[in-house]
Amino acid sequence: MYQFAPSAQLRDVTMRDGLQLTGKMLSTERKLEVIRQLLALGVPELEIGSLARSDKVPPMANTLEVVAELTAEELDTCWVWVATARHVEKAAAAGARNFQYCFSASDAHNEANIGRSTEVSLAAMPDAIEIARSVGGQIELCIATSFTCPFDGPISEDRVLDIARDERTDGATDIVICDTLGQAVPAQVGSLISRVVAETPQRRIVFHGHDTWGLGVANTLAAISAGATLVDGSLGGLGGCPFAPGASGNTSSEDILFATRPDWLTPATLAVMVEISEQLLIDLGEPMRSKTVQGARSRQPGRAPAFEWVV
Repeated sequence: MYQFAPSAQLRDVTMRDGLQLTGKMLSTERKLEVIRQLLALGVPELEIGSLARSDKVPPMANTLEVVAELTAEELDTCWVWVATARHVEKAAAAGARNFQYCFSASDAHNEANIGRSTEVSLAAMPDAIEIARSVGGQIELCIATSFTCPFDGPISEDRVLDIARDERTDGATDIVICDTLGQAVPAQVGSLISRVVAETPQRRIVFHGHDTWGLGVANTLAAISAGATLVDGSLGGLGGCPFAPGASGNTSSEDILFATRPDWLTPATLAVMVEISEQLLIDLGEPMRSKTVQGARSRQPGRAPAFEWVV
């Protein structure tokens, strides 16, 4: 199978980050169908929605309805994006127990994305942590624009490390390092992740990448090599940030899986995922950006039918 080592798990973020820029909406029923299809395939963790304002990010409007329809067992592996303590309260009331508390390393992006400074978001995190703990949940520290900001430019590693070391983030079980714009390069990703591992409190390290400049998979592999054990991707490379000009889709889940080859992935599993991905993007009217999906559909005369991953 040629598994990539060290190993890391995939978190598919299609139902949150993947849908943020889509023009078409998905019903609660359709979202639940995709979530359950991915869980049935063996995808270890999912990001299933956001408490972002529905007037700003309309595809997230039915997130709480999705959460309410999932079982407790399903929700054990599902994450909800939040930006305030009140978001945690609302998501917890619907049944969520895994919360991704997100703000930006850059003040300018945090103002555009959340409507407040990074310091204000950071100051509110202890309350969010306490609410998550009160319902037996867990919360991640998610740092957007960890490498570059569309308004402020490059972000220093020390800025990210200062946030990660801030005592107000104590209690976060994970830290998510985000290449929000997809402008980082592998050496840069490896450098920052290595420093987060070595110089900040021990937490699970998550890497969230975008493929804007074609380095999504390379950056993901660099992150894994440096110590990340969970990496984000979306079906077909769908996604992007509505408040980050120039950000395109997430790194494709299929491409990450094909590169890393976790135990649960087989040619048959990939074939099913390709079908799920293709139908979803057709429903949304979005282009297919996954190279793996494109390769998997190469069973034509004179192409590569003998390759076991071709479907």
